[in-house]
Amino acid sequence: MGPNGCFSKIKLNKENASKIWKHIQETGDFLKGKLPDHPNHPKGRNPYAHVALEVKNHFGSTYKDIPDERYNEVLKFIENLKVNV
Repeated sequence: MGPNGCFSKIKLNKENASKIWKHIQETGDFLKGKLPDHPNHPKGRNPYAHVALEVKNHFGSTYKDIPDERYNEVLKFIENLKVNV
């Protein structure tokens, strides 16, 4: 956190963004065939898009635009998606 108690506006550095993307992919692999059916997705749901969208909804921005200070929080959130399918 910055000096005023807020998170900085600095986006994830390239290395951390790459690590999070890899974690999103691994979680998507894990969730293949485990997401509940939905009428808007008659051919099945895309687990990778699901994970990325959940991150965006929870953090208010895409994973690349989340501050470095929240890196571990993002990883924990993604890991938690596996448990709460």
